[in-house]
Amino acid sequence: MHILVTNDDGPPGPASPYVHSLVRALQKAGHTVSVCLPDTQRSWIGKAHMIGRTVKPVYYRPPLDYNTEDDITPQGTTHRLPSRGRDAVEEWVLVDGTPASCAQIGLHHVFRERGPIDLVVSGPNFGRNSTALFALSSGTLGAALEAAVCRRRAIALSYAHFKDRQNPKDSTIIEEATRHSVRVIEALAAQWPTDGSVDLYTVNVALLPGLENRRTIFAPMLQNYWGDGGTCFTEVEGSVGDEDEEEESIRGHEDSGKSQDTNGTKTNGDNEDNENHGLIHRHFKWKPRFEDVYQSVEEAPPGNDGWAVKEGHTSVTPMKANFWQAASHLHGKELNLENHKSIEEKSSLSLVTKESTLVLRPKDHLQALIAYEDAYVHPLIVSALEELYSPESLTMLSKPPDAIKDDAISLAQLLPSPNTKVLQITPYEAIDWDFVAAHPDTCLVNSYMLRKALIRKHYLAATVEQWVAKRPQSVLKDHVKRSEAFEVDYAEFLDDALVEAFDLRASLERNEALLGGLDEGEEKEAPKGIEWWILKPGMSDRGQGIRLFCTMAQLQDIFDGWEAERPDSDDEGEDGDDDGGDYIATSQLRHFVAQPYIDPPLLLPGDNRKFHIRTYVACVGALEVYVYKHMLALFAGKPYVPPKYSQQQPSSSSSADPHHKTDAGDIDLEAHLTNTCLQRSVADDTVRPFWDLPLSSLPPSSPSGKDAKVHIFDQICEITGEVFEAAARTMQMHFRPLDNAFEIFGLDFLVDTAGHVYLLEVNSFPDFRQTGDELKGIVAGLWKEVLRRAVTGFFGGRNGKAYSKEEELVCVRHVDLGR
Repeated sequence: MHILVTNDDGPPGPASPYVHSLVRALQKAGHTVSVCLPDTQRSWIGKAHMIGRTVKPVYYRPPLDYNTEDDITPQGTTHRLPSRGRDAVEEWVLVDGTPASCAQIGLHHVFRERGPIDLVVSGPNFGRNSTALFALSSGTLGAALEAAVCRRRAIALSYAHFKDRQNPKDSTIIEEATRHSVRVIEALAAQWPTDGSVDLYTVNVALLPGLENRRTIFAPMLQNYWGDGGTCFTEVEGSVGDEDEEEESIRGHEDSGKSQDTNGTKTNGDNEDNENHGLIHRHFKWKPRFEDVYQSVEEAPPGNDGWAVKEGHTSVTPMKANFWQAASHLHGKELNLENHKSIEEKSSLSLVTKESTLVLRPKDHLQALIAYEDAYVHPLIVSALEELYSPESLTMLSKPPDAIKDDAISLAQLLPSPNTKVLQITPYEAIDWDFVAAHPDTCLVNSYMLRKALIRKHYLAATVEQWVAKRPQSVLKDHVKRSEAFEVDYAEFLDDALVEAFDLRASLERNEALLGGLDEGEEKEAPKGIEWWILKPGMSDRGQGIRLFCTMAQLQDIFDGWEAERPDSDDEGEDGDDDGGDYIATSQLRHFVAQPYIDPPLLLPGDNRKFHIRTYVACVGALEVYVYKHMLALFAGKPYVPPKYSQQQPSSSSSADPHHKTDAGDIDLEAHLTNTCLQRSVADDTVRPFWDLPLSSLPPSSPSGKDAKVHIFDQICEITGEVFEAAARTMQMHFRPLDNAFEIFGLDFLVDTAGHVYLLEVNSFPDFRQTGDELKGIVAGLWKEVLRRAVTGFFGGRNGKAYSKEEELVCVRHVDLGR
């Protein structure tokens, strides 16, 4: 096709960042492209002509490539006369007239030697031209209308940008929009009705990531009006400001949709006017109330062009050159972008649409902000949500590009209205808790605000202790090892910190009595009756600071070693962070928990490595507790060896391998630690599905006729339900379930040789990556089931897809908190 490109934004530059890429893309697609543009920005001028003046052209020679990130520096050259050289030089015509004048001159005068023009494309406009308030004044539509009244097919193309969600000059998004626009132009040209029902189309492309995968919808133009008493002008002092600055300000307000001040300051008239109470001399500056446009879109039923752009689709509005709505039978249908027959191939081709008709999305559909910040699990969450909700029922929100890490994201700024139904799945720090509290019926988030009673080791110890004290028959009494929680600021105060740790001190004294006959430097397995203890910093993670000890001397040596390794205050980071050593960071050197070490652990036949069971637990509302059946077994890196004791103390300097030895005795921690962060992959055999373990006949103490794995799973379910109820009922200041929240926890359990299960710890925002690519389906299934329970249970709705009859999430406790 021979395509004439014009616009109202002028040649490539800050006000016209898209025209160059469109011309190049059309040329690359094999079309002959002629370009006639205003020589400067001419927005909001409609289909006007400047009568009584001579329109004069100049000739612009564009660069081969255009850099939108450096649009201040001139690119290309402008010449008073066209090239007369022998070599062909690409030249665009720039005229000092209106967009409509450019269409006339381009069609009838400057490109006649290139043959008839088949199609006029006006744009891409820097900003949307959806709804009547924009379209009636649009220079982009004005040029297309001028072409239409000249009996040429015309398309007005506009890019609706959202500065709070996407940089409108990002080269990646421009490339995507350009590819999509060429497809739309070619599809419309190939399917143009031959019955005269359409003179032109106005197309609005929502400039958002993934726009090529969104819908391209025929939609009527929304008839809207300025608000009652609203004025498009404000009173200003002095002369009107710089026009370019004014236009940039208008574009900025178009993005935000925020209210603009129309109460301008009155200028002082001259004294004579004031004294005579006559007209006051004022200046008036163009400053329209775009809030009227956005409010009209929100209040109108879905299906119009403004709605389509708001939802991130591309709107296509058929028009006659008299502003009537054209081809209304197409409204609500989807443009078939696959039909690209050329003008020559079609004889009497009527407009073709896809068989399916777009189901208009209800106004109260679900908005979802999914920004989990984990490349492993994020797409699994999105996929699970899209299985639950059809595209017509769901809008995916984008995280603001200027969002600051660890700061709350303001949902109010992302939503079309405060009472919109919204789901937020983000890191804990990104949740706007004030918004969550203010919208208990319309906002659902993926975390509870308070849950220290479970996820902090010393708080968990207090939770269990208080619960068991009042309920001696609780399952927690025998399935959670007793804990001694204490605080230590400096190693020299360790003895004072353990004054009230009666059980720990008594155990260490018994151990020292049993070890009294051990010679200096002698090393051996602990004598029968020795009780080993495991030390865990209350606020550390990734296995940092875990140690084994059985005497007070060993425990003291551990703290002395950490203190020697601590950097001087001048060497610490601004926030006191550590540099990756195995010492405990300043912020963590306070709370500790000591528990009896579970020995010996259950080992698999033919595999002497210790393992623990990672169980994913979903809490929904206030409060239902579910255990995900597909658990994982996470194995230590080396075969298990019972702890050995030696009086010979190593140097307090850090080991090259921080997990290899404790600070007292030759204890290889890699044989004892099964922390999630230490797992490598399924290929390395450190991660295995629990139900695949060869435990059908083990341990011997399992109930008669009951599979060992079923026996273990039943214990895990009972312990899980009990510990969450304990936290909810006894530690309400530190665990407070919310009706409009849900959360996935990772619970770790260890099984001893008798098949007895012990709860080790509770983790929030568990690290799913250790599951690996081979077992990614387990994590995907978890999120599908959790979202099915939590999200559809809260908002309602579902995509209608069948689910397995076998429950993947087992409800282990319903806690009625009487709220």
